[in-house]
Amino acid sequence: MSEVRIVHSAELDQHTAQTPGMQRRAAIDRNSVGSEKLWVGLVTVGPATSTGAHHHGDCDSVVCITEGSITIRWGIRLEKRAEARPGDFIYIPAQVVHQEINESDTMPVSSIVVRSGDNVVENVATSEQVADMERGR
Repeated sequence: MSEVRIVHSAELDQHTAQTPGMQRRAAIDRNSVGSEKLWVGLVTVGPATSTGAHHHGDCDSVVCITEGSITIRWGIRLEKRAEARPGDFIYIPAQVVHQEINESDTMPVSSIVVRSGDNVVENVATSEQVADMERGR
């Protein structure tokens, strides 16, 4: 049976796929409301934190920044970058490896994230990180 469901803030689930440096809390997903086509949640990146490089499999993602300012990096060696502030939306196509960076020493970055499917998270080593590991860094 289909019906409207409200997921209260106290019901958000942190037992979802994670990436080092950020905290994801699921609001709308298969477990909470039975959604098979959407994952929606709140994501926080702490002050002075860089997340690990990752992608979201075959899911497109949209991020709406609600607090703070985030730098996002992407590209073969994460060489491309852009900054987003409150009210800005970021579109991340499926399979695109990216990284979020909170350059503030004091303020966390909060966002609402929507994915076109489950919360798929593939944490990866970038070619830059692999080269550093080979050099013994």
